Amino acid sequence: MLFDLPPSEVLYAALLARDPAYEGRAYVCVRTTGVFCRLTCPARKPLAANCSFFDSIAACLEAGFRPCKRCHPLAPSAQADRAVAALLAALEDDPDHRWSEEDVIRRGYDPSTVRRAFKRQFGLTFLDLARLRRIGEGFEALSEGAKVIEAQQEAGFDSPAAFRAAFARLLGQAPGRFASPGLLRADWLQTPLGPMLAVCDARALHLLEFIDRPALPGELKRLLAACKGDLGIGRTPVHDLLAAELAAFFAGDSADFTVPLVMHGTPFTREVWQRLLRIPAGETRSYGQLAAEMGQPGASRAVARANGANQIALIIPCHRVIGADGTLTGYGGGLWRKQKLIELERHYATASKASICSR
Repeated sequence: MLFDLPPSEVLYAALLARDPAYEGRAYVCVRTTGVFCRLTCPARKPLAANCSFFDSIAACLEAGFRPCKRCHPLAPSAQADRAVAALLAALEDDPDHRWSEEDVIRRGYDPSTVRRAFKRQFGLTFLDLARLRRIGEGFEALSEGAKVIEAQQEAGFDSPAAFRAAFARLLGQAPGRFASPGLLRADWLQTPLGPMLAVCDARALHLLEFIDRPALPGELKRLLAACKGDLGIGRTPVHDLLAAELAAFFAGDSADFTVPLVMHGTPFTREVWQRLLRIPAGETRSYGQLAAEMGQPGASRAVARANGANQIALIIPCHRVIGADGTLTGYGGGLWRKQKLIELERHYATASKASICSR
């Protein structure tokens, strides 16, 4: 299960030793190469600073990494299903192909059966897998200063129009419409719960969302209007601070974030978000409780709308707000992520109580 992995130092030592004890339980993602591997991979070992570790193949793929061609980390799962094995082999043989359900049918497979098999094995469908691999590679190329045509080629799209369309579906606009370099810059961050998009300027964070959040294109459009089109692709020192603090959060080391925030919203929504920031990790509130704390006990629905409008996920912890009956209720990043975050943060509550008791 997520968060059960040992510390990164232990996993890195296992990587150096090619220890088979973590086979199928841990994978290493290498930022400099963009690939993920088994810990037993025979390839030359990367520096520890360039490594991140995940507990599932789906997490590696959703973070934008592609499977290593030397240790073939997808192979164990593929062996369990002939259709999965065949389609993965086809994807490796022709990674630039734009896959569709018609392609799956032409190969003699039922799309619904294939969809279920891939969800069971990797946590995402075959078409999602192919799309994420290609878009992630293209975004990474753009963030490193590549031209759109170069990013299109890196992502394996057969035409600039196809790449622009896929990019626009994910981020709300074609890559060429992002400014260069841009007062605000968007960067792709990897987390154990999937890739996130972070938009920062030189001083603060403006947006942090999971890539697959349906509201993301609209949020980017509003942010683009607010900055008068001065939004580019790239990285600032704020991104580096954010990445470090997110890593500490997911590692269970710290739930404290110091990255400066810019909150784009009405005075009421900003007040709600400030209240969210006061909820300690490991605790939850209902919408009614938040409304009462604000002195507006009849404003539960307005509080819920403001909660849903939050565009700085995790740091402004809208996931800590649940229904009055204890149910998780909605979450823009998906209820499965909300559950995982609440489970993770129980560790912080337990640690805090232990610290108090030891005094």
